[in-house]
Amino acid sequence: MLTLTVLPFTLHFKRPATTSRGVLRARKVVLLRAERHGAVGWGECGVVPGLSRDDRADYVDAVRSVCAVINRGADPAEPDLTGLPSVAFGLETVLLDLAGGGRQRLFDTPFSRGEAALPIHGLIWMDTPAGTLAQVESKVAQGCRVIKLKVGALPFDEELALLRDLRGQWPVREIELRLDANGAWQPAEAQDHLQRLADLDVAFLEQPIQSGQPNEMAALCATSPIPIALDEELIAASNPSALLETIRPQHIVLKPSLLGGLGACEGWIRAARRLGIGWWINSLLESTVGLNAIAQWTSALDDGRVHGLGAGQLFSNNVPLPLRLDGCGLRIDPAATAAKLDELWPQPS
Repeated sequence: MLTLTVLPFTLHFKRPATTSRGVLRARKVVLLRAERHGAVGWGECGVVPGLSRDDRADYVDAVRSVCAVINRGADPAEPDLTGLPSVAFGLETVLLDLAGGGRQRLFDTPFSRGEAALPIHGLIWMDTPAGTLAQVESKVAQGCRVIKLKVGALPFDEELALLRDLRGQWPVREIELRLDANGAWQPAEAQDHLQRLADLDVAFLEQPIQSGQPNEMAALCATSPIPIALDEELIAASNPSALLETIRPQHIVLKPSLLGGLGACEGWIRAARRLGIGWWINSLLESTVGLNAIAQWTSALDDGRVHGLGAGQLFSNNVPLPLRLDGCGLRIDPAATAAKLDELWPQPS
C-alpha cells in the first residue's frame, strides 16, 4: 500500500535575496514522503507568492487533502491537480523516486550516476551596478560562460550603462548573456528598450512585458532584434500549442513546479519543437529535493546545453542530498546517493 506523508518545511536564505517580487528571507515548501513495501521516496512542492497559480492560504491543507485521497486507496493519477500544478510536480517526482527504490535516482543518466557534471548558468541577483558587476566577475571566475541578469528594476538608462560596462569587460566570445525583465516594461516602451539593447549580443530576453497581453507580445516577438522567451506567460495557459502559435516566441522557459510537473513540461517541449521554438529548463528556488529531480530530468532530456538550474547553495538549512557545485555545473556524489533522508532529515519547522 502506498502511504504519503506531508512535511511542511521552511528554507532560510543565507542572505536576503532581492527579486522582482520583493526581498526573500525564507521560503516555505512541502516535502512529500512516499512509502510502499519498505521503500521510501521523497518529493517537493511549494509555491512562489504572487506567481504560482496555486498560491493560496490553505496550500498545506490542499496538499494534505490530495495525499489523504491517495492514502485511502485512490490511484495517484485520480485527483484533479489542474489547479495545483506544484502539487502535481511534487507527487510526480516522489513517485519517480519511489519507483527507483528510494535512492533519489529518478533517471538513469551519466549525471544521475555521478559520472558527469550538468552545466548551469550563473544567475545574478538584483543589486547595485557595482554589486552586479562584482557578482558577474565572481561567476566568471567560477567558470560560468552563461550569465543571466534581471532587468527592469533600475531606470533603463542605468541598466543599459551597466550592461555596456559588462560587455566591455566580457565580450560575447567570453560569456553568453541572457536577460529577464519579469514583465517590468510597458508595451509602449518595450520595443525601444529592445532596440537599444540590440548591439549587446543578448542571447534572449525573457518576458519583456506582463503576461496576458498576447497580441502585444506577438508583435514584440515578430519585430524584436533580440530573441524573446516566454516565462510567466506560460503559467495560465491551458493549451501550449495555441499559445505558441499565437505569440510565436523564439524561446520558452519551463519551470516544472509552475507548469504542472515534468510531464506537463514535456508537452510544452513537444509543442515548441513542432514550431521550431527553443526551450530551456529553469528551477525555482527549490530545496535540493526538488532541484535533484529537475536536474536529473534535464540530464535525461538534454545534457549538452546550459539550462537555468540552481546550485542548492542559497539556503542555510537545505536538505542534505548529494548535489554539489562543480565549477559552473552540478554534480552528484555517487557515494552518497544511497543515504536515507529519514536519517538525515532536520526537524520540520
